[in-house]
Amino acid sequence: MVLVLQDEIRRSRDSRYDHRLHAVLLVAQGMSCPEVGRLLGDAPRTVEYWVHQFEEEGLSGLVDLERPGRTPRLGDEQFREIGEALRQSPLDFGLGTNIWDGKTLSAFIRSRYDIALGVRQCQRLFRQLGFRMRKPRPVIARADPERQEEYKKTPSHEAKRGDRSVGIG
Repeated sequence: MVLVLQDEIRRSRDSRYDHRLHAVLLVAQGMSCPEVGRLLGDAPRTVEYWVHQFEEEGLSGLVDLERPGRTPRLGDEQFREIGEALRQSPLDFGLGTNIWDGKTLSAFIRSRYDIALGVRQCQRLFRQLGFRMRKPRPVIARADPERQEEYKKTPSHEAKRGDRSVGIG
């Protein structure tokens, strides 16, 4: 239960701010940093840091700063070029398949830009560029169309039309 509550506190920027605010308030009311840390489930050193930030910067010292994250491996121009390439066939680029998928896009980016991206990252690129992943329907070799029609849940258009014929009585 405690872990679930702590995860919820860490989930949003506002809840983390409120948590820090409560810690500083408890210290301001006379509790020690180790006591507050034990009570709220934080390291005493962390509580000391929050108190110091509050003393130096006021309430703004308790707000989360922007975290830059990892720098993208593809530049804006490369991103645009990939979007244009996806509007063409992979065969146009010497790739041995007829349809774009994560594996094909990964191979294209590796050969074109010498950047290795995983298949899952390439699948995310499709969505970021506004494309949907489509899987081709498998075609069974030597399939008998008449036997396939027997197994269909809904009759074909021709079969429906044939059932509606009205004879003269």
